[in-house]
Amino acid sequence: MEHALQPYTALVPRTDKLVVQKAGHTALLTIDNPPANTWDTDTLHGLYELIGHLSDDPDIYALVIIGRGERFFSAGADLQMFAEGDQAHARLVARLFGQAFEALRDFSGVTIAALNGYALGGGLECALACDIRIAERQVQLGLPEASVGLLPCAGGTQALAWLVGEGWAKRMILCGERIDGVKAERIGLVEEVVEEGQALATALRLAAQVSRQSPQAVKACKQLIQGARREPLNSLLAAERERFVDLFDLEDTREGVNAFLQKRPPQWTNR
Repeated sequence: MEHALQPYTALVPRTDKLVVQKAGHTALLTIDNPPANTWDTDTLHGLYELIGHLSDDPDIYALVIIGRGERFFSAGADLQMFAEGDQAHARLVARLFGQAFEALRDFSGVTIAALNGYALGGGLECALACDIRIAERQVQLGLPEASVGLLPCAGGTQALAWLVGEGWAKRMILCGERIDGVKAERIGLVEEVVEEGQALATALRLAAQVSRQSPQAVKACKQLIQGARREPLNSLLAAERERFVDLFDLEDTREGVNAFLQKRPPQWTNR
């Protein structure tokens, strides 16, 4: 790890169930809601506010998310929220999930989920909203909502099918199948599988690589890549060329090119 972790003092989260630290240009978010790191209204509000703040922080280029402890990344929604069967409350919670995880998906930098334990339901949907997923081989991943009469409401039906194809999405959602880290890598759900206890270090090393890239170029590239999900094939090629030209308005573009020609590391200003 290039930098030691230290508290992130630029924002005090609205809940102590989310712990934020910083290492260089990377923010580390730990879901700390024992025993299973579940999502509730406090953490969903808190995540939405945190993502908005980090997106506006010019010193943060990447965000790593992990669960507290060794057993759970996150077991998803706290089902106590739905015990009364209140439809109005269900609509509110579904909106909060969507608001929080869509903000995570659209974060200006790079997001990496360090899957260190069970990631089920809303826990897996949180990881699906990230750009990259690193999983320890022993983890269990699944979307078991239908087993309790519910369905994924935070992007799971859409993001999972996009990543792994319709067949595996149906196996995991319709059949309730859980998979471990090794199988998740094989089907394309995670980008790398590591040994137990290694997800965080691997994710932080990958996040550190982001700091060597121009943050403005990364932001533009991410928007174009994600745009391919909703636009017909080749329809963004003209936009890609225009964004390339737009980068020449930035200080970082001149810095990056000249640093390469002068054989030195670039000094990004995020401007």
